[in-house]
Amino acid sequence: MSIQWTRKARRGAVALTVAAGLALGAVGCGGGGDDEKPETTASAPREEGTDPSPQEGQSDEPLAELRGSDGLMLAITSAQRDAGGFVTVNGTLKNDGSKSTVVPSALSGNETEIVRNGRSLGGATLVDSKGKKRYYVLRDTDGRPLTTSGLSTIKAGESFAVFMQFPAPPSDTTEVTFQLPTFASGTIQISG
Repeated sequence: MSIQWTRKARRGAVALTVAAGLALGAVGCGGGGDDEKPETTASAPREEGTDPSPQEGQSDEPLAELRGSDGLMLAITSAQRDAGGFVTVNGTLKNDGSKSTVVPSALSGNETEIVRNGRSLGGATLVDSKGKKRYYVLRDTDGRPLTTSGLSTIKAGESFAVFMQFPAPPSDTTEVTFQLPTFASGTIQISG
């Protein structure tokens, strides 16, 4: 009986964490009444010595921009450590190409349990070179990856918000390498 309770508690905790991550992403991408709205251009410099808040980080200069196959680009906008022992990586997946492209199935990775749940970003990993460890995308109790899923075709110029959740490296590790199959690797900073 305690195993069932533990599973339900974990599911609830995972659902709460995912909902919070999505809510933060929605706030960061929302069209609120910013006083500085006219200043947001593609070429506006952002080197003024102040760190952006997490919401601002969603739309300002990304932590990393990774190029993939067929014109796909992943801009990682945040990597936030939370008190529950997780790191949530948020970003934007965009088709920079001139024609629609099918999201490669390789992004799901090759683990049978993740692949059977459909296309996702389940193949993503964080590599802690300092601690010599690799962290894989977390899964819920049914084996579903805690990441954006249901990926299929992206039209030219189309983009959408994505997230991936990982176990957190030790608190003194703030820099990791983000890897996703078919994309270039990139170094990102973990905040929080």
